Amino acid sequence: MRASRLLSLLLLLQNRGRMSAAQLAAELGVTARTVYRDVEALAAAGVPIYAEQGPTGGYQLMDGYRTRLTGLTADEAESLFLTGMPQPAAELGLGAQVAAAELKLMAALPTPYRDASIRIRQRFHLDAPGWYREPDAVPHLLAVADALWQDQAIEVRYRRWSPRPGEVTRRLHPLGLVLKAGVWYLIAAGHGQPRTYRVSAIVSLRPLPERFTRPDGFDLAAFWRAHVERYEQADTDAVATVRLTPTGVTALPDVLGPKAARLALRALTPADPDGWHQATIPLENTPHTVATLLRLGPDVQVLAPAQLVADMTDTIQAMARLYPA
Repeated sequence: MRASRLLSLLLLLQNRGRMSAAQLAAELGVTARTVYRDVEALAAAGVPIYAEQGPTGGYQLMDGYRTRLTGLTADEAESLFLTGMPQPAAELGLGAQVAAAELKLMAALPTPYRDASIRIRQRFHLDAPGWYREPDAVPHLLAVADALWQDQAIEVRYRRWSPRPGEVTRRLHPLGLVLKAGVWYLIAAGHGQPRTYRVSAIVSLRPLPERFTRPDGFDLAAFWRAHVERYEQADTDAVATVRLTPTGVTALPDVLGPKAARLALRALTPADPDGWHQATIPLENTPHTVATLLRLGPDVQVLAPAQLVADMTDTIQAMARLYPA
């Protein structure tokens, strides 16, 4: 553990130049006193490291010194696909491995390439979740990921919303995890073809002693592309039937997003005598759809499914009680 930390400290100074003890401590997750001891250990081992005093001072390496001790550990190599995505890496328990892997990759790059990668990082940043959206609570994500690494079967208690809302128990073979717009999805096989499960809807999880063999030729990316295509084309029972005023129709792209709005508008009926149109919209889950449709206010009426109608009714009545006449 200490050897890995010493190497990380050395690579931090090599990649970033002068850094204070406080900055190093924050990066390494240790105290400043530990940094002092580590710097002494590096100096004793012959690393040309020295300190500059003053408000802008700190530790740095002698000009021209570079180490080539940049070998990745197995855990760091496995975490490379999350480089540049610190929040998902932290949720999977891989934050430290990703940080160490990035340091080692930067140290191994020739100077022109390293400078180019720094320029990109300074100018581009990926923020996956949508606006005004808190990440889902995913208390079972680490357990799911562990079972996924080990090819281990799991038993989950899962909160579903279709075809009949409620909790069900499933024995699953985890095949992959997908992060879509800040939401984690588990791809798993049960009795039949692989299916998609929202990780935040897992109520409880129990690892099973059995191991399983992954299906030959299973391609996670291809499976997800096909799933998204089916979802976006509404080739599923997971749709809501609604009535919309002309104002509601106009607002659909802002409320649902461009793709979902196009699907809704494709099946839009002509206006009835009252000027209302009927449409079907993709239904991700009932709570999310209730929150989305409430943005349309009096310009939408939900007709089906029954559970969505009931939840909309309960929510609107609860809101009305807050604003008595």
